Parts: sequence; C-alpha cells; structure tokens
Amino acid sequence: MAYGQGVLRGMAYTMRHFVESFALGRKPQPSAAGDVAGSAGSLKKGMPLRTGGVITAQYPDEKLPVPERFRYLPFLVLDEDAEGERAAFDGIRCTACGICARACPPQCIWIVQARGPDGRARPVPISFHVDASICMSCGLCAEFCPFDAIKMDHDYELSGYERRASWVYGLGELLKPVAYHAAIHPADYARENAARRAKQDALRQRQAAAAGDKGA
Repeated sequence: MAYGQGVLRGMAYTMRHFVESFALGRKPQPSAAGDVAGSAGSLKKGMPLRTGGVITAQYPDEKLPVPERFRYLPFLVLDEDAEGERAAFDGIRCTACGICARACPPQCIWIVQARGPDGRARPVPISFHVDASICMSCGLCAEFCPFDAIKMDHDYELSGYERRASWVYGLGELLKPVAYHAAIHPADYARENAARRAKQDALRQRQAAAAGDKGA
C-alpha cells in the first residue's frame, strides 16, 4: 500500500491548488505594485490596490504602470535653476566625489573629475559613464549619494545588438532635469524638498543667533 502514496499525495496537492486558483481568481487580491495611476500609453485606470483574476496587458500597445520605487538604470539629476547652488557647474548636481562608484557592486560606474586652469580638482564630473550591460539595478549608487545627484530611472525599454558601445551611457545621456525626477519619484522629491527646507531654516536660525550674539 505504501507504493504510489507519494504520487497520489502530490496529485492531491496539485488538484487543490488548481481549484484554489479559480476560487481566488474571482476574489479581489492585493496588487503587487500598489495604487499606481495610469499614464499615456498605459492602462487607463492604472494599477489598482486590489485585482481580481488575471489581468493581461496588450503590450506594447498597453503598458502596466510601474510603482514609484521601481528601479532600472541610474541617471544624473540636472538642476536647471539659474540661481541654484549648482548653477556655476551648469546645474549638474554630481560633485564627482566617487562614492557611487565605490558603492557599486558590479563596478559599472566610472567618473573623471574636472580640473580648473590651475590644475586643481573641481566638484563636477567631466566624464561620467555607466555600463548598462553589467548594471544590476540595485540602486546603491542612488542610496549612497550624499547630494541627491543620482536616481534610478523607470525607462526599461532598452535594447541593442551589441554591448560595447550602445550600452555604455555617457554624461550627456545620463543627465535628466529635476522635473523628470519629480514626475517619476513624487514622494522622494517631496521628502528631499522638505529636508532641504528644514536644513535652510536651521541655517537661517543659526545665522540669526550668531548675528544676535554679535549685536549683544
């Protein structure tokens, strides 16, 4: 009687899962992406909080919107404010400190720091490259950047016939404006602005306190 019991038990498990797939398919289930609004070229209603059954997107005519924390390749933030802190460096937030390159597990980032006429290093890259063919999209470069200069992109429709030229992105291809960052990472952008305002307010308070001490 022992022979074949394992096979029968396995078939019973398979039948149970088969039946449950139909039963659960008719009930609302939690969505993996969460409540993500639709956009141009995506499903009109976006990704709901709860879904029922199997949803098939007619790709590439329809595309499922990705959650805010989705990450693919890194990009560099370009601050187009003419009066911003980085205006003297053409709005490039990156200071070429090299922290992202050291934190990168597959070592797919390499940077060349700019130098002035006197030969001294300037806090801006003259060259910044990312080898997309070996990037693992871990996001550590963006996490470790102390200047919020590098973020993870949502553009995943990238392909090529070779990996030596078209998959190596340079400074011109990696730079994207702050507005783009705000559009794909609204919560992250709001958090950064709040932290930046808090830092500026604290600096003003210290300056006002120092001026008061001198006046006394």
